[in-house]
Amino acid sequence: MKRELRIFFTAIMFLTRIRVPATTDHSPEYLQQAPRYFPVVGWIVGAISCLFFLVFSRYISTDAGLIASMIAGLFVTGAFHEDGLADVCDAFGGGWTREKILEIMKDSRIGAFGAIGLIMALASKYALLKELPAFTPELGHPHIIFYDYRYFILGVLSAHSLSRLMPVLVMQTGEYAGVADRSKSGAMTGRRLSAAGLVTAILLALAPLAFLPWHYWLIPLPALYATYELNKYFKRWIGGYTGDCLGAIQQVTEIVIYLGFIIVWRYF
Repeated sequence: MKRELRIFFTAIMFLTRIRVPATTDHSPEYLQQAPRYFPVVGWIVGAISCLFFLVFSRYISTDAGLIASMIAGLFVTGAFHEDGLADVCDAFGGGWTREKILEIMKDSRIGAFGAIGLIMALASKYALLKELPAFTPELGHPHIIFYDYRYFILGVLSAHSLSRLMPVLVMQTGEYAGVADRSKSGAMTGRRLSAAGLVTAILLALAPLAFLPWHYWLIPLPALYATYELNKYFKRWIGGYTGDCLGAIQQVTEIVIYLGFIIVWRYF
């Protein structure tokens, strides 16, 4: 149990800015096992985002709640995945060889492609999240806020957990294209998860869908396809993935999952 807690805290430390016990470090032994708990970190980030939405939407407005929830998510993660998306947009937008792409990706500065990619990603999230509160039924009895917003809450939890599973799947099947000894992400690539660890990650990611009707289980399919296409694209250009590529996959699939929720809600 102590070992599993250490691995779990390592996952939290890696993906967020949440404080963890001082004994938690970047030990390769625990970093290599941490991805099994990435979906649980998604639960945590999603839950905090939902809490800010519920508070601000209740006392100010729905729009304020959506903005507050997005800002809360950015603060909790330190814009970790968004930074990866921006780097990928800059690198693949401005580089035409493997060497140039990897060089641009290491640059801490943000360029035009990165800024445009971030703006489009954040705008897409806001526009799609704005549709999720519409799932709330008009009930004739005193409202129970967590029940009224159950589709919004489960949608956000699912998006955050499933989108953090997708990079884990890429790490199990792809090859790391960066310099492993210079990257925290590279430290995870030395050994893939065991079959039990991978199954654990998948079940944890799917858990929020267990509280929804069966047709919502279709939602992971387009996210898996987007992950497949992005992984294939990265492999063609740079021979594999980097930590920034994994961040971009998380951001894109989170958006795809929100879109999937809205499509399933309206047409199934």
